[in-house]
Amino acid sequence: MVEIIDYVMISTILFGIGIYGLVAKRSAIRMIFAIEIVANAANLNLVAFSRGLSNVQGQTFALFSIAIAAAEVAVGLGIIIIAYRLYKEIDVEEFKSLKG
Repeated sequence: MVEIIDYVMISTILFGIGIYGLVAKRSAIRMIFAIEIVANAANLNLVAFSRGLSNVQGQTFALFSIAIAAAEVAVGLGIIIIAYRLYKEIDVEEFKSLKG
C-alpha cells in the first residue's frame, strides 16, 4: 500500500522542479507553468494528508485551490498576451521598465 511519505516525496520533487523553473527560466510562459507545478505539489500534499487522516476538508480545499489556479492562469495569460502585443517579446527582464 502507498504510504503518505511516498506522496510527500513526489510533492517535494514537484516543488523543487517548480522552484527551479521560477529561478532559472526567464520566459513568462515557463514561469506560469512553474507556478502551476508548485500549486500542484501543494494540492498533492493536501489530498494525501486528507486521505491519510480520513478527512475530506483537505480535498475540498484542493478543489478550491485548483479553481483559483485556473483563474490565475487565465489572468496571467491575458497579461502576457497584452505585453507581447506591446513589446513583441515575453522576456521577463524586459518588463522591468514597467516598474513605477
